[in-house]
Amino acid sequence: MQPFSVPVLPSPLPPRLRPRTALLASSDRSFRQRLHQTLSGLRWQVREAETGAQAWAEAEASVPEAVIVDSWLPDLELSEFLREFRASFPKVDLVTAAGAAMEDGPRSPYRQELMHALRISQDNDTAVWNAAVAPAAPFFAEKPGQPGTVRREDSRATEGNAIRLLRPIQNDCSLTAAPAPGELLVPAGALEGTPAPSCDRIPELVGNAPAMLDVSRRIRLVAPRSTPVLIEGPTGSGKELVAEALHRLSSRNRKPFVAINCAAIPEALLEAELFGHTRGAFTGAVHGRVGRIESADGGTLFLDEIGEMPLSLQSKLLRFVESGELQRVGDNDTVKVDVRIIAATHRPLARQAQEGKFRADLYYRLAVFLIRTPALIDHAEDLPLLVQHFLERMGRNEPVKRLDDSAMAKLRVHDWPGNVRELEHVLERAGILAGTSTVITAGEIDFGLVVN
Repeated sequence: MQPFSVPVLPSPLPPRLRPRTALLASSDRSFRQRLHQTLSGLRWQVREAETGAQAWAEAEASVPEAVIVDSWLPDLELSEFLREFRASFPKVDLVTAAGAAMEDGPRSPYRQELMHALRISQDNDTAVWNAAVAPAAPFFAEKPGQPGTVRREDSRATEGNAIRLLRPIQNDCSLTAAPAPGELLVPAGALEGTPAPSCDRIPELVGNAPAMLDVSRRIRLVAPRSTPVLIEGPTGSGKELVAEALHRLSSRNRKPFVAINCAAIPEALLEAELFGHTRGAFTGAVHGRVGRIESADGGTLFLDEIGEMPLSLQSKLLRFVESGELQRVGDNDTVKVDVRIIAATHRPLARQAQEGKFRADLYYRLAVFLIRTPALIDHAEDLPLLVQHFLERMGRNEPVKRLDDSAMAKLRVHDWPGNVRELEHVLERAGILAGTSTVITAGEIDFGLVVN
């Protein structure tokens, strides 16, 4: 007789190995993909939604452990969505892409993994990592009309009297971010007098000065539309960043973002580069080619330095802007193309139009909505935040360096004719000159100016 054996049932997975589910709500496909990949590597089961309505439907079908919501939803007001979602799904850990969490909501035991994934997937947001170990920050202001404040607390950083900045709860801002990670890389006193942080700011744009927040406000207003936008501002002030943000926050973000610098291409080739050409259209045209405009079909076309476009070509661009049809060089047929046009210039285009140096009819077609990027000298109060941002970025591939008081003082008295781009290059140069030292002094701050 065979001995009787009791079947052994598989033991349940230990809590650490049980699948954890997260729902990502964002219209930014690339952001979702990066976050999805990172969380999957941490053994999370991840679902995605492009809109607030889709996220709601996904949650109703199967309630997740955590939901990560981007800073903007194409179909719903973010604050209203968060409030209603919390009421309908009270057991879900609800976190925004900025790292903020609901004040009265549950906290997933794996919140740290969520914040780690956010830190990796959203490099532009430096206020995420410490939220994993800090108490949950309040999501909603008790008094929305109360002016925001900056909270400061001592840091246990290794060098200097570092402070952490927390985003405030401001007038119409319903979110507040967690403390910024790591050591402050500028002198502790440098942030005295800087504007209070605001979550109204577009993540790509570093700075909380009123001029910068107005740029973010204008981006949010016009991004969901297909309205042509003209970006005006001095060289190095971030016009292309504004154009990329407009595309990212639009319904066209799944389609191409095609940029062309009108000043970088010779006049003889610019027409073919924009509109494309057929085989044999001109000497050397061995093959036909699709132009930049056509390659942006369904997406966004960014015409940088539009003020440098020859008058002879402006008339052809005007026809396309009016009709949405283009004609390749050497072709008799027209092609219908759907693009959103964003143009940028460092020149006073309105004045050029009055002087006959730029077609007035084209100017009025392009400047339906204006965004002006300020010179760095006009938001100099953001200098410490910009320095911190660039030093952190430089520290991704090499040891992190910080500025001492003498270096910061030298930066403050410079007038920055090259604007933010010049600041970035000056800091990169200083980091190289500092060698193996982790501290940048005034001696390494070289503006590259030749003095006779």
